[in-house]
Amino acid sequence: MTASSTAVTASGVVKAKQSLPARIAARAGGGALRVFLILVGLFWLMPTVGLLLSSLRSPSDIASTGWWKIFSEPSQLTFHNYSTLLDNSTITDSLLSTVVITVPATVLVVVIGSFAGYAFAWMDFPGRDWWFMVVVSLLVVPVQVALVPVAKLFGEIGIFETTVGVITFHVAFGLPFAIFLLRNFFAEIPRELLEAARLDGAGEIRLFTRVVLPLGGPAIASLGIFQFLWVWNDMLVALIFADSKHPPITVALQQQVRQFGNNIDVLAPGAFVSMVIPLAVFFAFQRQFVSGVMAGAVK
Repeated sequence: MTASSTAVTASGVVKAKQSLPARIAARAGGGALRVFLILVGLFWLMPTVGLLLSSLRSPSDIASTGWWKIFSEPSQLTFHNYSTLLDNSTITDSLLSTVVITVPATVLVVVIGSFAGYAFAWMDFPGRDWWFMVVVSLLVVPVQVALVPVAKLFGEIGIFETTVGVITFHVAFGLPFAIFLLRNFFAEIPRELLEAARLDGAGEIRLFTRVVLPLGGPAIASLGIFQFLWVWNDMLVALIFADSKHPPITVALQQQVRQFGNNIDVLAPGAFVSMVIPLAVFFAFQRQFVSGVMAGAVK
């Protein structure tokens, strides 16, 4: 049964007649749908709001009542927890370690993925399509499969439990998706535009930097955001490969829970800081993220 039928008007024009569910959906697709999406967004943000308000309450208030109590008793608001957080060298050092790991891992994936994506899209070399199939097949390899063999390899070459080892692991597992995304995006660039640049005497490097990179800005930006979020929020790889004396923020917070289960005055603001930074990055560049992923997903 179809969702609509046809009817002949007085002028003899055949007009599609929508079914009752289709008409209801069309009428509700305006304000009601927006209200529903706003409610879903508020529900999704509720844990973040709760964590923020908890980080602004004293440990005694957190232990006695829920975070929503702050709306009836605004006097509970205090920034003492954040001053305590800044005095905690473990948390502050872990934030620095997270930045040291995340920035190089993101930059390397973007740079190497851009070069490889251009090569697979517009350069001819033996076995190009087969090599690209190998790259695509690596997308389905789970991280957990490589933990033990990579840990043994890193131990043999001396980079186990080092910042270099964590960055290397993230770069290796981030490149397959980076190459796949950028190759599909670069392949959509009109061939005539590249041929015109070659006729003007542009070599491959100049063609890549002056033509491909500016046009591939949305895809490159979305890749950088995706890699940044993945590395910043990672705990599994950091827990195994990072330096135990200088762990990233995810591992540091986990250690605080294990060692001092009742120090909520440090855990709440620390967790919020570790959450708000990637959220701010994502919301600041969400347009580039969505356009880049959609452009790379379909050709």
